[in-house]
Amino acid sequence: VQLVESGGGLVQPGGSLRLSCAASGFTFSSRAMSWYRQAPGKERELVATITRGGDITNLADSVKGRFTGSRDNAKNTVYLQMNSLKPDDTSVYYCHVIWGFTHNWGQGTQVTVSS
Repeated sequence: VQLVESGGGLVQPGGSLRLSCAASGFTFSSRAMSWYRQAPGKERELVATITRGGDITNLADSVKGRFTGSRDNAKNTVYLQMNSLKPDDTSVYYCHVIWGFTHNWGQGTQVTVSS
């Protein structure tokens, strides 16, 4: 299993970013995909889960109305669209899938929200 995140960077408060996670090594369309994030000194938290059919579940209260997820099963890619970004969104964002009874993680992509 390989998960490769991209799309992070530095953005001003109120700005937007779209993260991507390119997946390989498993049957992508058969698995829900999740986005997590971890800020310095804090525990990793679940941001959103995108079901096999592309529905959004487990959306964190702190991002409701601002973040949304999607997937392209033809491209084996899952996305996290982040709008109205706040400094508290500053974190490393990770892609996650359970495959073979194993939790699999990407290397993460840094998102920094600052003026």
